[in-house]
Amino acid sequence: PAGSVASVSLMIVPLPTMVIDYLLVLNITAGVLTLLAAMFVRRPLDFSIFTAYLLIATLFRLAMNIAVTRSVLLHAYAGEVVEAFGHIVVGGSVIVGFVIFLILISIQFVVITNGAGRVAEVAARCTLDAMPGKQMAIDADLAAGVLTDEEARVRRREIAAEADFYGAMDGASKFVKGDAIAAIVIVVVNMLGGIAIGIMQKGMGVVDAINTYTLLTIGDGLVSQIPALLLSMAAGLIVTRAATDADLGADIVSQFTRYKRVMLIGGASICGLGLFPGLPKIPFLLVGGIILLLAFRLPSDDEAAERAAAAAAEAAAAAEEMPSPDSPEALALEMRVDPL
Repeated sequence: PAGSVASVSLMIVPLPTMVIDYLLVLNITAGVLTLLAAMFVRRPLDFSIFTAYLLIATLFRLAMNIAVTRSVLLHAYAGEVVEAFGHIVVGGSVIVGFVIFLILISIQFVVITNGAGRVAEVAARCTLDAMPGKQMAIDADLAAGVLTDEEARVRRREIAAEADFYGAMDGASKFVKGDAIAAIVIVVVNMLGGIAIGIMQKGMGVVDAINTYTLLTIGDGLVSQIPALLLSMAAGLIVTRAATDADLGADIVSQFTRYKRVMLIGGASICGLGLFPGLPKIPFLLVGGIILLLAFRLPSDDEAAERAAAAAAEAAAAAEEMPSPDSPEALALEMRVDPL
């Protein structure tokens, strides 16, 4: 609550440039942590607070845009972070900075946000459609004695929480899309307003005003859109994440290295591309050699299949140990009496 009220206060109260620097770094840090958390969760419900956090983070980022804009227009300076992004990151070039900003906006708005929003919409619809079947399955397991009353209540709460989460993600994705549109409007308005203030009020030349305020505006846009891009990626990972027993990194490594033949053919193909005339040989041979080296250290496809079959057999054996619904043990459990 204090953070939300402080975010609204940033829109009203002028801030020193030192405070702006720390808040911008905090915004970038929060974006990095959010992306990492989205990669390490094993199922979407493990990060169920993401939808509300997305709204708070968007509000904070827009408040920081207003605070930086106020400082840029009043003092032609918004701290070392914005200046560094405006001069060092884009090389002090207005055109380069504007192109990079447009690329970031395009990646966020056209690619990630639209895709994540569509996936969230479909997931919410499928989850709601599957709720009656899941409820009936829980009731059947409860009647068969497979589940206790407490376990059935936990399962029902999980189903309801899953439906609420995907429904909220369907709406939360609109926050990210609106933030991308607002970023474009803010940059254009800041650039035009800064040039007008520099020429009319501060007595700058046209070229100086364009260079000064455009670089600061682009720096503000970059330093705010990088955390926005990280949040968009986190939202996409959350809605596309399938429930598994491991995090995203472990799943990627295990599933890419599951078949040795794939790694061998891929590494040989990359090395073969490096032998074509006109192509640089060292990058292709180096990358292909690393893939081949990793492939030789992997077990064969037959061994991997045997391990998968053994794991499936263990899971089937564990399932067979459970009493059948018609067995005396299951009926006794349903009647809450001792079979002996």
